[in-house]
Amino acid sequence: MITETHIPIQTLCEHYKVETTFFIGLGEIGLIEIETLEQTQYIHEDQMNAVEKMIRMHHELDVNIEGIDVVFNLLNKIEALQTELSQVRSRLRLYED
Repeated sequence: MITETHIPIQTLCEHYKVETTFFIGLGEIGLIEIETLEQTQYIHEDQMNAVEKMIRMHHELDVNIEGIDVVFNLLNKIEALQTELSQVRSRLRLYED
């Protein structure tokens, strides 16, 4: 059932004191997935870690949705580069031995 693993956006808005449009905007640019059931919009609980980071950026740093998108894209690229660097180092160790 969707309500067991999903959190209503309205509940998140009340808890984090943000507007519904904030979550809608994040969904429109693809940072989060919003699911709708019986006219209620939900976010899967697996996305909450990222959502909380986005809310902190928005509140504490006053970053708009477009800025959050840029930051998350850069963080994803950094993570990919770190993974690639780790793999290259592992291969290099094979040749050093």
